[in-house]
Amino acid sequence: MVEATVLHPLLAAEIHADIRGPLTESTHAGIISLMDHYPVGVFRNKKPLSDAEHVAFSRRFGPVERMKTRGDLRVPFPEIIDQSNLDANGAIFPDDDKRLLYKRANRLWHTDMSFHAVRATYSLLSAHAIPPDGAAPTEFADMRAAYDALPEEIKLRIEPLVAEHDYYHSRVAGGGPEPTLAERKLRPPAKHPLVHVHPGSGRKSLYLASHISRIGGYAAEDTQALLDYLMAFATQPQFVYAHTWRVGDIVMWDNLATMHRATPFDDQQYRRDMRRTTVREGNVELEAVL
Repeated sequence: MVEATVLHPLLAAEIHADIRGPLTESTHAGIISLMDHYPVGVFRNKKPLSDAEHVAFSRRFGPVERMKTRGDLRVPFPEIIDQSNLDANGAIFPDDDKRLLYKRANRLWHTDMSFHAVRATYSLLSAHAIPPDGAAPTEFADMRAAYDALPEEIKLRIEPLVAEHDYYHSRVAGGGPEPTLAERKLRPPAKHPLVHVHPGSGRKSLYLASHISRIGGYAAEDTQALLDYLMAFATQPQFVYAHTWRVGDIVMWDNLATMHRATPFDDQQYRRDMRRTTVREGNVELEAVL
């Protein structure tokens, strides 16, 4: 049995397990069982896992996203998405760098990879360097608890709805530039039900993200009004856990049961080196790198 310390009664727990080496079957099963109940799992480590250890641990939970690599990547592992504010040489991006502008959109509430037809299950984010004094916590919201608490008339209204998730919709909404036509072709939108059944727990859950650009059958203004309502409802304090990072932390979350966002910090003064792997529902082609 894997031991855990509850960090939030609805959605977060610190999981006490050695994740640097191979997992026993019982430890693996125990982590999954805990994650089905607490969809944000925190693993404290005295120092960061190596990139190879990070990838190996992630692979225990399903097919891991792999990116098309190029010569100027700071982290040369195709399975690791560099969520830092650092360029290939480890220097902080200039304030007007397109890559940083797009990364700032992660400060909007979102669900990883919802703009793909093959959704993300788990994300695993590893902290290698963080701003001082607990700056830039990551916030998580429980989409199952939020759905449960919705008024019945709203549940009936939204259950048949299908939303279109567009990567560039959130990038522009977060302050980034309009994409080129070639960029849009690389990342076409995907459609998903607004309400789904979470596989691990069997509970109904909202599937919500700032990536949503439209809802089938709704005019643009009605789409925005509904999304504004659902976002505000689902991110009420009782549904939210804020994780204060320590170097060495790996936080694993279930994208099919949560939504999350980064919080602002002075990204022109402080280095924030965060590296993410993403587990998908099924195998996918290599994805394009921004």
